[in-house]
Amino acid sequence: MSFEQLHLIAPIADALKTKGYTQPTPIQAQSIPVILKGKDLLGCAQTGTGKTAAFAIPILQTLFLKKRGGDFPPGIKSLILTPTRELAIQINDSFKAYGQGTGLRHEVIFGGVSAVPQIQSLKRGTDILTATPGRLLDLMNQKVISLKDIGIFVLDEADRMLDMGFIHDVKKVIAQLPRKRQTLFFSATMPAEISGLADSILTEPVKVSVTPVSSTAEKVEQSIYFVEKNDKRHLLSHLLKNNVQGRVLVFSRTKHGADRVAKDLGKHGIRAEAIHGNKSQNARQRALENFKSGATRVLVATDIAARGIDISELAYVINFDLPNVPETYVHRIGRTGRAGASGKALSFCDTEEREYLRDIQKLIKQTVPVVRDHPFAGKAVA
Repeated sequence: MSFEQLHLIAPIADALKTKGYTQPTPIQAQSIPVILKGKDLLGCAQTGTGKTAAFAIPILQTLFLKKRGGDFPPGIKSLILTPTRELAIQINDSFKAYGQGTGLRHEVIFGGVSAVPQIQSLKRGTDILTATPGRLLDLMNQKVISLKDIGIFVLDEADRMLDMGFIHDVKKVIAQLPRKRQTLFFSATMPAEISGLADSILTEPVKVSVTPVSSTAEKVEQSIYFVEKNDKRHLLSHLLKNNVQGRVLVFSRTKHGADRVAKDLGKHGIRAEAIHGNKSQNARQRALENFKSGATRVLVATDIAARGIDISELAYVINFDLPNVPETYVHRIGRTGRAGASGKALSFCDTEEREYLRDIQKLIKQTVPVVRDHPFAGKAVA
C-alpha cells in the first residue's frame, strides 16, 4: 500500500512527499482509514512503529476538512496526552511537519519549565494541543485551558502513564472531556488496569495491533535457571561475580523490585542502578549514561522504562523476574545480540513463574535450555 491509496488531502500528501515518505507502516495503514471514518481506535503498538503519524495525519485531515466546511469555532479541538516531555515535543514536531500546509495551529505544553511562554502561546489560540498530564491539569486549574471543544482525544503510551504514576491525573483529564468525542487509545502492552481504562473510555473501538512477536534474535543464546524466589538475589550476585562478564541489563517486573535488586547488588560490591517510572527524568537519564559509559556495570530496569534503551555491544540480559506477557520476553532478550553481535539471555524462574515459562516457550516455539549446575538449584530444579 502507498500513501496515495489512503486518499489524503493535497497539503498532507505534499508534506509526506517532501519528507520522502511513500509507504505507510503497518500501524499507519491500519489506523488512518479507521480514524478518518471517525471511529474509536485501540492500538497496541511499540514506540518506533510510526504510531505518531498514524494519528497525527488523520487528525490533521479531519480538522482541515471541518475548517474548510466552516464548522470550526474557536477552541482546542484535539488533545494528545502523552507521558513525557520528549514524546510531547516529538509529537508536536510531527504535527508541524505533516500539517505545514493546512493552516492548523498546534501547541505543546509540559512541566519542568516556566509556564509563562506556554500560556502566552495558548492565549493566541490553538487547534491541536499536545500535553503531559501534570502541566495540563495545572493550566486547566488556572482556567487557561478548556477541554469543552475537544472532538478527538488521543491517549498515547497508556501503559507508560501507569508505570510513571500518572494514571490518576489521566483520569482527571478524561473526566473533563466532552462525552461525545472520538477517542484514540495507544499502548504497547495491556496490563489489567490499562485494559480496564480502555474499556471505560472507548466506544465500539476498532482494534489494531502490530506487535505480534514470535521469534527471538537468532544469535541470542538463551538459558533458564530454576531457583526459589528468595534465592534469586543470591544467584544473581553469584553469576555476576563468577560467570557473567561486562555490562548487564537486568529486568525486574516491578519498580520496587528493581530498587531492591540494585541495592542488594551494591551491598555485594557490584555497581548497579535502577531505572523506572518513579525516578525523575534526570535520574533516569543519568543512570542510562552511567551504564552506557561503563561507570555502572548493571542497570536494573522495568520493561516500560527500558523502552528507550538502545545499547550496542550489550552481551547479557538477565530476567530476574519472568514477564507474565510472553511477547515481553522476546522484546527483553532482543536488547542483546544486536547488529550481528552474539548475546546471552539468562532467566530466573521460581515456582510461581513456571506457567509464564510455558507460555514463553509456546510463543517462541522452542524449549529454553535449563542450567541445573548452580549453587541454588536444590529442590527448585525441575
